[in-house]
Amino acid sequence: LMKTAELDPRQNYLLGFHPHGVLAAGAFLNFCTEASGFSKLFPGITPHLMMLSLWFRIPFFRDYVMSGGLIPSDKESASYVLQKPEGGNLLAVIVGGAQEALDARPGSFTLLLKKRKGFVRLAIQHGTPLVPAFSFGENDVFDQVKNPKGSWLRWIQYRLQQIMGISLPLFHARGIFQYSFGLIPYRRPICTVVGKPIPVQKKHRPSDEEVDQVHQRYLNELSMLFEKHKAKYNIPEDSHLEFI
Repeated sequence: LMKTAELDPRQNYLLGFHPHGVLAAGAFLNFCTEASGFSKLFPGITPHLMMLSLWFRIPFFRDYVMSGGLIPSDKESASYVLQKPEGGNLLAVIVGGAQEALDARPGSFTLLLKKRKGFVRLAIQHGTPLVPAFSFGENDVFDQVKNPKGSWLRWIQYRLQQIMGISLPLFHARGIFQYSFGLIPYRRPICTVVGKPIPVQKKHRPSDEEVDQVHQRYLNELSMLFEKHKAKYNIPEDSHLEFI
């Protein structure tokens, strides 16, 4: 985990996490555990990561994820975290969600973000600064069976995602004692870079134009964050973020 700016513990923040990757490993490790020293990097800030509501219906697993600060991905839960008047809360949203996982493979920088504006609207309604974050290496820890758009596999995955809410990427990596095949992630580093907060003016009912304006600024800041740090993580000069 790497920070590029300080976060004031008297304020709440809404952090957009990109990309989802196959299992969102970077998001879980950075914002639900102390594996990367979150509390030392951002003192006074309590992170909460949003997760599909479906997972909260499974007994015992529900208690496990809640102990890590995970909350259901619905508007009521998000508002509860963001409206705490004393501040000190960071709500992390994996904006691309389950659908973006279907494009997660090494060397992919495709983000499902162009039409996803709900998180921006939420930030404006609460007057919460938006924080872009990019996780370098998130897409590199697993390979995925080819599923180009228009293929039968992609169609089945998309239909399942519409019905169940979760996507089922057919991923593989290494085994426990061999490196050729298995479901254990490759030994590749993940570094999540947290950008600087984008101030947002509070408005209870923002117009579509106001949401679009803040959304575009968010896209620009995320692109700049990626371009500024990509050389450190051996990403080719001609690789850029693609928003779909």
